[in-house]
Amino acid sequence: MSLLNLPLSSDLDRIGEQMHALARAQRSLQALLEAVLGISSELELPAVLRRIVRTAMDMAGARYGALGVLDESGEFLSEFIPLGLSSVELRNLSGVELPRGRGLLGHLIHHPEPLRVSDIGRHPESAGFPPGHPPMRTLLGVAISVRGRVYGNLYLSGRRDGKPFDEHDEGVIRALAGTAGVAIENARLYQQVRGSSEQFQRLLLPRLLDLGPFQACTIYRPANAPGHLGGDWYDAFKLEDGSCVAVIGDVIGHDLEAAASMSQIRNMLRALSFDGRTPPSTELSRLDRIMLATGGNAVTTACVARIEPVYEGWIMRWSNAGHPPPLVLLPDGQVLYLEAEPGIPLGVDADMPRPDHTYALPPGSTVVMYTDGLVERHDEPLDRGLESLAATAGRHAGDGVDDLCAALADHHPGDGHDDLAVLVLRVPGPGCPGGVCSS
Repeated sequence: MSLLNLPLSSDLDRIGEQMHALARAQRSLQALLEAVLGISSELELPAVLRRIVRTAMDMAGARYGALGVLDESGEFLSEFIPLGLSSVELRNLSGVELPRGRGLLGHLIHHPEPLRVSDIGRHPESAGFPPGHPPMRTLLGVAISVRGRVYGNLYLSGRRDGKPFDEHDEGVIRALAGTAGVAIENARLYQQVRGSSEQFQRLLLPRLLDLGPFQACTIYRPANAPGHLGGDWYDAFKLEDGSCVAVIGDVIGHDLEAAASMSQIRNMLRALSFDGRTPPSTELSRLDRIMLATGGNAVTTACVARIEPVYEGWIMRWSNAGHPPPLVLLPDGQVLYLEAEPGIPLGVDADMPRPDHTYALPPGSTVVMYTDGLVERHDEPLDRGLESLAATAGRHAGDGVDDLCAALADHHPGDGHDDLAVLVLRVPGPGCPGGVCSS
């Protein structure tokens, strides 16, 4: 080959630049695909928004990033999520009002085309920075749309290599913004579905009537899964003889049918328990036969307890249909499970006999009834969850029933894959023998 046929140095430089650009584009495409998977894995909206900002900063090599969410009017920012600020920079901005959408931020709001600025201070629409704000020179802004409407704007500043943002950065962040809009919409739908499911579930649960002189508290919390409907329920009511009936139950399943069955079963069991003349085991057996006769096929665990006054204190009579055992907190600080033959769940075999059990409750004792979502983890034995629950109950045994109930729900050992219900019932103290309180 003659020297005349060799590529000129300028050609080699151009080929090298093209190869460099191609390699950069391939890296960006791979990063974008990974970003799509990462952002799409989040379901909580605050986590999604922060993940979008962090991903954009990583992809463009930016030191600072932020996402401004527009208010309903679309004219101002209602939320501003900045990332990249050091602890010192955050302290310097303490007390400074978050941006509302003026200056260059306002320009992007009213002109939602991508914006690249090499020197913020020299731009004619720059409004400057508030006192304490770190110096920023370059800016890349891209609008994020959800269902055809601008949801907010993504801002980046300060490329770590000191160069201004270029066309490649703009293209990558625009592609990310399109993915971000889908992820935001999914997170919003998740919140709506979860909120509607939880509201529906709570409407099915009873509102406890006055149980005095007993003290009671209940808590229901849904599972983490979106659209999850559970069959957990609780109930408690007083009888004419001064007794108190407490019920906890769980219909197997996580759908609308389970929630509807739960409501029916709860109402039937309340009706069967109201006369107080039959033992809890008989009430469960009757319920089982009614479910069978009416075509109900929902497998259900339940525990029915009746706390009756006696001269020296209280007697708890209970029967269990495959449900976790009640937990008792005694006035002396002792914590124990009422381990007894559990019986089989409802909806399995209506002809199987069901056992009754009794336990003498000293005045001031507390009974905790709960569903398995409070203690169950798929990666640990159930006994470990029960031990953890008992330990938490022991630490808060001296608290009021509301605080005790909240502590059990807030610090439960369950993994959140199932909804949970807790019923805490405290029998009257020594001043109320047989349920009659002295003045």
